[in-house]
Amino acid sequence: MSTGTQSTAGETIEDAAALEARIEELETELAEVKADEDNQQMVIIATKGTLDMAYPPLILASTAAAFGWDVTIFHTFWGLEILHEEHSQELGLSSVGNPNMPIPNVIAALPGMDRATAKMMEKRIADNDVASVEDLIETSLDSGVELQACQMTIDLLDYNEADFYDGVEVGVGAATAFQRMADAEIQLLV
Repeated sequence: MSTGTQSTAGETIEDAAALEARIEELETELAEVKADEDNQQMVIIATKGTLDMAYPPLILASTAAAFGWDVTIFHTFWGLEILHEEHSQELGLSSVGNPNMPIPNVIAALPGMDRATAKMMEKRIADNDVASVEDLIETSLDSGVELQACQMTIDLLDYNEADFYDGVEVGVGAATAFQRMADAEIQLLV
């Protein structure tokens, strides 16, 4: 009798151990699913390199990253100027055709007005303690935002990898950007 009891008890212990192992396996799978759900993705395509257009992608990206999102900004054509270490210090601002610019188009079209309005905006940014483009790039990189530079545009504008901020991913093509967009919950063109 004791032999049958031991065998049943042994089977019960083995069944309990198998059940515990299965529960741990399912808990691990559930944690992975939850992690995938929590890891939302956003891709921003930055195509413009003016002072006023540098802020939206960088602010959106760093904010999303602060909420735990996986964020990529793909910079192409004039958007590449934002990542160019030297050029980003002197981004322009177009006065002509900007309906919110407090300058009539006839005056805005005068030589030097784009630079003057850019300086006016830079002063406003500084006076209001708004982060500079360089600060936002640093914040974005520190937050894990992937800043990508379009290789075709690098070649087109005759730039080289050393022209960009440290941490910028160069050599990225449209196919890579497209795949990121296909996987992302949010895609923005700025």
